[in-house]
Amino acid sequence: MRILDIAVIVFYAVAMLAIGRYYKNRIKTSDDYLLGGRTMSPLMIGLSLFATLTSTLSYLAFPGEMIKNGPMMLAQLTAFPIVVVIVGWMIIPRIMQQQDVTSGYELLEKRLGLSGRMLGATMFMVLRVVWMAAILYATSNKVLVPLLGIDPFWAPFISCAMGIITLIYSAEGGMQAVVVTDALQSLIMFVGAIVVVLIVTLNLGSVGAWWPSGWVSHWQEPVFWFRADVRVTFMGAFLNMLVWMTCTCGSDQMALQRYLSTRDAKSARRSLIVHLLTEVVMIVLLALVGLSVLGYYVAHPEGIKAGSTLVSQADELLPQFVVTVLPAGLAGLVIAAMLSAAMSSLSSGMNSASAVITTDFINRIKRSGRSQDEEVRLARRVSVIIGVIAVVLSMFVGQLASNLLELCIKVVNLLTSPLFVLFFLALFIPWAKPRGGIAATVVSIAVAVAIAFFKIGGLEFLWTAPLSFVAGAVVGCLFSLPLSRQPTATSN
Repeated sequence: MRILDIAVIVFYAVAMLAIGRYYKNRIKTSDDYLLGGRTMSPLMIGLSLFATLTSTLSYLAFPGEMIKNGPMMLAQLTAFPIVVVIVGWMIIPRIMQQQDVTSGYELLEKRLGLSGRMLGATMFMVLRVVWMAAILYATSNKVLVPLLGIDPFWAPFISCAMGIITLIYSAEGGMQAVVVTDALQSLIMFVGAIVVVLIVTLNLGSVGAWWPSGWVSHWQEPVFWFRADVRVTFMGAFLNMLVWMTCTCGSDQMALQRYLSTRDAKSARRSLIVHLLTEVVMIVLLALVGLSVLGYYVAHPEGIKAGSTLVSQADELLPQFVVTVLPAGLAGLVIAAMLSAAMSSLSSGMNSASAVITTDFINRIKRSGRSQDEEVRLARRVSVIIGVIAVVLSMFVGQLASNLLELCIKVVNLLTSPLFVLFFLALFIPWAKPRGGIAATVVSIAVAVAIAFFKIGGLEFLWTAPLSFVAGAVVGCLFSLPLSRQPTATSN
């Protein structure tokens, strides 16, 4: 890597640490640390939520998807208006009407009892700790090592460095530092993608030189309606995104914590709209990155590795383009964008996990007697512990077979719908009972496993979230019904 690229990356890391240190002295209470004092800007919260849910894997995966399979995945964007209605007008008002809530899983206890709250909090912790470890491992081992052309021996050290930097600024500055760095990281991700498109356009002479003149031969043919035997259809992509985004924005502590960091339901709804609009722009921009990189390597086939094709090398073409084509400094900027995608997810995971552990576990055992300063120190210590666990787990994952990464991602996705099923029952089903929540969780996870790992009924992976939600919701409603009719009074 060139010196100018290294300088850009170092400047980025220093900037993140400086933001954390700046907000450290502004934290007075646990609400300041975990919720930013509940007065944060909807714009900043929306950008933060976008950055949180955009990992390095998704930042690289969408251009690779465009190169290999074409634009069918863009159909998922059509689900966003419905997500705004469901989450913004049906879920957020019910969440924001609760007073003095820090963890979203506190909402579950009222209807589903302690078992429902503990189920929700535990599933979130498993989901996000594995997710953070997978992001660290994938970013270092699958992205940065090949991108920088260094020995894989250094991958655990890269994971450790990323984790430590993220841990320092998120533990020091709390939610305010996390949100501000997320917003900055969102900007870096946008700039990095724009740089790639501009460089390809300048290299080839015009947009028309890389824009496809027709449907590329190796792309999947468009299919509109549902078909279990087709990898991606328009309606399949729409339904999968509708369910996944609704489940994530409606039950994941990383999203709920951001809504609770705003003043009221109206502000929280605005943050959701900002998040989804930013998501749309980023997905379209990453699609253009994929098309432009495809066009570049069609014009320069000598850049493709010997024995490889555009299809077989699809996921590697963007990193390869960054290293071999981008000028010094700009390559460092795009690498910083990839780091931003990872570190924004990590910082949010650490902060949200701290909120769940302190609120749903530690404070249930003993809360009285601690001052605000002690509450803040406790939250910081928990953030550090979670960060260390994620870093250690990522290095453990890195020692095992590469297939484990896919396994980790599948396991994480298995819990998205089951977690939301609990909120669906607690917020919208008047007769919901704790036993219904337990039964719904078991069935929802079982259906997700059957589809994701065994392709039951020949169903592809996009059906995992929708069908596991439907199965869990139906079972939860049925098991919550009264076990027997109450005896009626008889007259003498």
